[in-house]
Amino acid sequence: MLKFWKKKPAETPPGQPAAPVADEAPAEGFAHDTDAASLDYATPALDEALSETPPPPEAPAEDEAFERAAIAESAAPAKRSWRERLSGSAFARGLSSLFVRHPKLDDDLLDELETTLITADVGIEASTALVEDLRKRMHKREFADASALLAALRQALMSLLKPVEQPLDVAGRKPFVVLTVGINGVGKTTTIGKLARRYRDEGRQVMLAAGDTFRAAAVEQLKAWGARNNVPVISQGQDADAASVIFDALQAARSRSADVLIADTAGRLHTQGGLMDELGKIARVMKKLDADTPHEVLMVIDGTTGQNAVNQVRQFRQIVGVTGLVVTKLDGTAKGGVVFALAREFGLPIRYVGLGETATDLRVFDAEAYVDGLLPASLGQG
Repeated sequence: MLKFWKKKPAETPPGQPAAPVADEAPAEGFAHDTDAASLDYATPALDEALSETPPPPEAPAEDEAFERAAIAESAAPAKRSWRERLSGSAFARGLSSLFVRHPKLDDDLLDELETTLITADVGIEASTALVEDLRKRMHKREFADASALLAALRQALMSLLKPVEQPLDVAGRKPFVVLTVGINGVGKTTTIGKLARRYRDEGRQVMLAAGDTFRAAAVEQLKAWGARNNVPVISQGQDADAASVIFDALQAARSRSADVLIADTAGRLHTQGGLMDELGKIARVMKKLDADTPHEVLMVIDGTTGQNAVNQVRQFRQIVGVTGLVVTKLDGTAKGGVVFALAREFGLPIRYVGLGETATDLRVFDAEAYVDGLLPASLGQG
C-alpha cells in the first residue's frame, strides 16, 4: 500500500472554515481535504433527496490504476511519442502487417483493409464507407501504388477525427464546473486526478468533489489525488448523498473563487436505469446554484471496450447531455478504432486521450498525431 494512503489530513472542527495545510497547502489558503459537513455554509439535506439505490459492483481496476499511476509518477520517465504509445495497438499492428503482406495494389488489399478496420472497432458502416471510397478511386487509377493508397487512407482517417479535435477551454467561467461520468472501471477517478494536476500546473485553482459515494475507497482515492496535487477535496464519506456533496462543493468553489471544480460521480452501469436517472438529478441540483452548470459533462470511455463504448455514450447522452469525451487506456493492447467510431456516430468533442499511467500521458487530443501514431512508420509522422 502506498504511503500516502496512510496519511489522513486533520479534520476541520464543525462551524470553522477549513484551514490550509502548513507544509503543502495550495495557493490562497486552499486546504487539501474538506469535509462538506464541516463547512460553515453547509446546507441541510436537499429538498429533492435522491432515491435509495443499491451500489454498483465495485471496480478494483480503479484502485489498481491509481497505484500504477503513482508508481509511474515516481519513476518520472521521459514523455513518449504518440507512435511509441500507440504502436502496440491492434489497429497499428494490423495496418503495418497488412501492407507488408499485400504490397500490390488490388481488391484483395482493400478487402483485407476493411477487415482490419472492422476488427479494430472502427465500426462496420464507417469501415465499409471508407474502403468503398478508396476502391472507387483505385479503379479510377488515382493511386500509383500501395503507398499512395496508404496516404489516401491517412487523409480519410484524419477527416473523421479533425472535427472532434476540440480542446476543453475552462476559461471564461469561474468556477468552470466539470461533471465527470462513466461506468465502473474506465479510469474516471484517476482521470480526474490527472486533470487536476494539469489545471494546477497551468496556474489555476482547482477543487474536487468526491461524488462517487458508492464505490468502496473512491472518496479516499480522490483525497489522495488531492493531497498529491495540492488540490482541496470536498467530501462527506461513502454512502453520502452524492447530489448534496456536489452541491456543497459548488458552494465552496464559488466562496473560495476557485477556477475549476471537477465533480466525480459513481461508476454507474448504463443498464441500470434508476442510477442513470439519479445522475440526471445531480445535474439538476447543480443548476439550483448556477443555471449554466455543469459547463462540461465529461464522459470517460475505456478504449479497450470497443463498440460497447458507443452504446454507453448513447445512454449517457440521453440522461445528462454529454458534451465531451476522454478515451483512456489507448496504449498497449487497445484496438484504437473506437475513437473513429465515436467520432462518426456522435461528433462529440474528444477532449483528452489516455496513453499511459502518468499525468503527462493524459494528452489533449490531437487528430493528426493520433492517426500518424497508428499508421506504419513509413508514412505517419507521430
